[in-house]
Amino acid sequence: MNLLEELIAYNKDFVSKKKYKEYTTTKYPNKRMVILTCMDTRLVELLPKALNVKNGDVKIIKNAGALITHPFGSIMRSLLVGVYELQADEIFVIGHHDCGMSGLKADSMIEKMKQRGVKEEILETLAYSGIEFKEWLKGFENVNESVAHSVDVIKNHPLLPQDIPVHGLVIDPTTGKLDLVMNGYEQL
Repeated sequence: MNLLEELIAYNKDFVSKKKYKEYTTTKYPNKRMVILTCMDTRLVELLPKALNVKNGDVKIIKNAGALITHPFGSIMRSLLVGVYELQADEIFVIGHHDCGMSGLKADSMIEKMKQRGVKEEILETLAYSGIEFKEWLKGFENVNESVAHSVDVIKNHPLLPQDIPVHGLVIDPTTGKLDLVMNGYEQL
């Protein structure tokens, strides 16, 4: 049985036994907050437990490194939807120690792309079209600075209401301990 078949078989059992009932909630977050965090596998269950949030409490947006690379990209759009359409009153950016984006170098990833079949001509065409791979694929050196940068992009976005606190934190992916980087209440 491959992974897809395994997931579909489990899902069929999950639905037939009505296990979904314990997760029933609305689309509006009970705690009226949106979290931008990393997609790291260690945070899937640890982060909600460490924050005392459960299904229905928050909107969680995940990407590599909890980074906002473009102020009008899909991450910022999702945050604005959370605020304007889903009644979130606060935003939390939560990075983590030992992140895969820490020290990520574009050259290494580009080489792996080539090894997996992406042709040099494609990369050259995209570069000619104005895509700066080395900038687009780069990570960060310091997680606290990276979180502070994302908080700054969000807080200073021209479409975000000024009364929305934007907090920055870093979590230890082993213990769940949170370190405060930026207190959004102090910026109001």
